[in-house]
Amino acid sequence: MAMATNYSISNAPFTFKPSAPHKQVPNWRFPTISSGDGGGSIFTISRRNLRTWFHVCAVTGDQSTRDVFSANFPSDYTELIVQAKEATESAFKDGKQLLEIEFPTAGLQSVPGDGEGGIEMTGSMLLIREFCDRFVPAEKVTRTRIFFPEAKEVTFARQSAFEGCSLKLDYLTKPSLFEDFGFTTKVKMADRVRPEDEIFLVAYPYFNVNEMLVVEELYKEAVLNTERKMIIFNGELDRIRSGYYPPFFYPKLGELSKTFLPKLETVYYIHNFKGSKGGVLFRCYPGPWKVLRKVGGSFVCLHEQEEMPSLKEVALDILPSA
Repeated sequence: MAMATNYSISNAPFTFKPSAPHKQVPNWRFPTISSGDGGGSIFTISRRNLRTWFHVCAVTGDQSTRDVFSANFPSDYTELIVQAKEATESAFKDGKQLLEIEFPTAGLQSVPGDGEGGIEMTGSMLLIREFCDRFVPAEKVTRTRIFFPEAKEVTFARQSAFEGCSLKLDYLTKPSLFEDFGFTTKVKMADRVRPEDEIFLVAYPYFNVNEMLVVEELYKEAVLNTERKMIIFNGELDRIRSGYYPPFFYPKLGELSKTFLPKLETVYYIHNFKGSKGGVLFRCYPGPWKVLRKVGGSFVCLHEQEEMPSLKEVALDILPSA
């Protein structure tokens, strides 16, 4: 039976201070705040380079089972996590091994850049913990390994959202003497894995360009040709798909779009487009890809197809013509 998070209304946000690493954190509450229009923020937090405190509020959440085959755009982050969990379970049952989950954390209708990078990463951390509480059965907790981008992020996770948790926490890279110039020390992935590991969840591997290269290495050395599963959670892989990193300067990342990304099954995805002809690209496995637009208080489907359309196609062709 999977672990479940209980929700309650909190008038005064809980304050956690990592400066006291041995302090117990009772009755941890995860963020599921909605403003009523699906665009509510989740929490407030300090900047990533400081990361000395954060506030978390929670509201009552509906934990009822939903039909992922006809999933609608979520009304809040509680519904989103339920949909993502059920989509992941369906994909695993269908034999999918390499999965992607991608959605904004600065608000359900936010776009990349709306939130500060460190805030978005911590939003992902909190939601990953909630996802794991719902998705990972108790007997598989010690066989699930979460890879954060770097060693310092693991320390922060253990002192905050994952304090007292039995999930295995690990990292993709560790700082070097030249960290301020974007250099990190490579970690050999084969040395991080244990025989009993069954599921790898890779948390937001986009802060440094080397992180996704290490993710591919982890897949090749520890997942491919095994029974293990891998989930990439909020990896901003659209940066690679869209050519954000010029192949001339980042040839290895460019290769990922041809060799690694096609192996992915995107089981849950939200990408918003702003403007007078705005909308959202949405998918919840095993359903089709949908282009939605909010009309009044609800979303209408403008277009759907089986394969993922490019963001350029959605922005320049589908949305303007709808």
